[in-house]
Amino acid sequence: MEKIDPKQLSPLVLAYVGDAVYELYIRLIMVLNKPTAKSKSLHKASTALVCAPSQAEMLERLFPLLTAEESEQVKRARNCQLNHVTRGATRAEYQASTAFEALIGYLYLANRQKRLGEILANCASSEVPGEYPQLYSQAPPTDPE
Repeated sequence: MEKIDPKQLSPLVLAYVGDAVYELYIRLIMVLNKPTAKSKSLHKASTALVCAPSQAEMLERLFPLLTAEESEQVKRARNCQLNHVTRGATRAEYQASTAFEALIGYLYLANRQKRLGEILANCASSEVPGEYPQLYSQAPPTDPE
C-alpha cells in the first residue's frame, strides 16, 4: 500500500475512512459485549451510536480534549461544503458528525493508534468497555514528519 499523508486529503475523504473505522469499532464493541446476541439486535444498537446526532454529541464532548492539530482537522472538516444532509439530522449535526468522522479518519491514516484508542475510549458509553479492540494488525503506512 502506498504511503498516505492525511493532511493532503479532503476532509470528506477523511470522513469516509473515519466512518468505516468508527463503525467497525462500534460493531466489535457490540459483539464483545453480547457475543450471543442476534445480528438484528446488534445492528439496531450500533446504528443508534453510528448516526449523525450521536456523533455530533460525541464531538461536542470531545472537543475540549483535542490537541491543536486535531482541533484544526475538526474545524476544517466542519466547515467543508456539504451537498446533502441525512434524514433525522440537522445541518449542524451532520457537519459535526462529518467532522467527528474526519478526525477518526485522520488519526487512523496518520498511524496514531494510541491517540485513536484514547478518542474512541472517550466516546464509549458507560455500558461499553473503555478497552480499544484491535481493528487491524497495522495501520496504513504514512510519511514520517
